[in-house]
Amino acid sequence: MNDPATQSILEQTRKLHRSRRTDGAFVPGVTPILASGAVLDEDDRAAIVAEALELHIASGDTALRFEREFARALTLRKAHLTNSGSSANLLALSTLTSPKLGERRLRPGDEVITVAAGFPTTVNPILQNGLTPVFVDVDLATCNTTADRVAAAIGPRTKAIMLAHALGNPFPAAEIAQLATDHDLFLIEDNCDAVWSTYQDRYTGTFGDLATVSFYPAHHLTMGEGGCLLTDNLALAKIAESFRDWGRDCWCPPGEDNKCLKRFDHRMAELPHGYDHKYIFSHVGYNLKTTDIQAGLGLSQLRKLADFVAARKRNWRRLRAELDGLPWLLLPEPTPGSDPSWFGFVITVDPAAPFARRELVRFLDSRRIGTRLLFAGNLTRQPAYQDQRYRIAADLRNSDVITEQSFWIGVYPGVTGEMIDYMVASISEFVTGRRG
Repeated sequence: MNDPATQSILEQTRKLHRSRRTDGAFVPGVTPILASGAVLDEDDRAAIVAEALELHIASGDTALRFEREFARALTLRKAHLTNSGSSANLLALSTLTSPKLGERRLRPGDEVITVAAGFPTTVNPILQNGLTPVFVDVDLATCNTTADRVAAAIGPRTKAIMLAHALGNPFPAAEIAQLATDHDLFLIEDNCDAVWSTYQDRYTGTFGDLATVSFYPAHHLTMGEGGCLLTDNLALAKIAESFRDWGRDCWCPPGEDNKCLKRFDHRMAELPHGYDHKYIFSHVGYNLKTTDIQAGLGLSQLRKLADFVAARKRNWRRLRAELDGLPWLLLPEPTPGSDPSWFGFVITVDPAAPFARRELVRFLDSRRIGTRLLFAGNLTRQPAYQDQRYRIAADLRNSDVITEQSFWIGVYPGVTGEMIDYMVASISEFVTGRRG
């Protein structure tokens, strides 16, 4: 990529980016304040073009480089890129069904503990693999479950725990990981909203057997579409790679042959001796890979991760301090012992308030302040799950409150100080105008 023609094109790409910038002054009530979004600069645009100029249209060396650098950034040994965070979740859960795990493998009918209030693709892989979700409730202040709730939900068929760190706020990962160890359960951390959050001075995503990340534009880093599975367990990493890459038994990258030096020496199942290892399949897998073009953008974004995380924390702290004391609003709290890399700022309207959540959300929308609900709320109330098999542990009263009373606003790096001021002023105006 160092030839003069390429460098000229990349310089023109940077100039194009600068010419198309629309960073005008913030106009309250006119300029939209998004709940989430990607922050992209000229380096990102140039990174995409550089990969395209080399016709890197599939997964190759750039993807492998990103995997190595991202694993290092999260202090884990292996990372496998996928085409989305949802696919990463499917890959993580499917990995645990591998016959290579022997008696520990998850089988149809086995139970996986998860929370009821969250995003569907933390739960869908459980159902898609013929397993049974066991739903537990959450605390309203943290939007996360607790170790005691998980412990109470463990039954004779429980084989795994799959939980998301809610809106970047860690669940008590050390305690739940210990529960998993004590009961010989697998733990999957859905870390899609929580890159570089810490719990007890340790990154989220490093407590479980497997962790997942999303690179959708709403998330901490973006590739446009994309995701990643990470682990310290090399045996699980090998299984995950097989499931991701069509179910192949061979670990040679596409386009490379015979790295194991015994491509034509295998004897497996009922295949003839010497059957080409590149076409031996040991799992009923998928093709969930991403492309080098996406990975090139990811590498550019990764260089800005520290700044992105600092901005998210700064914006969240300002909202928390300046909204404190307003009546009828339950404001979020970080999980004790954590330092979250926040995804959003959740607000729960007191059921006794003289206004409904929808009134406040509509007021903010009229001021062009973007809001989102806490994803699907209580999933057991969603139409997609009415005919699905699941078990509810204890009750889901807080999940119901979240369904009916909670929403969140943005803290992503594109939110400026002026935008924070306007959001605080708007929420304060609405709430105080309804006193008495």
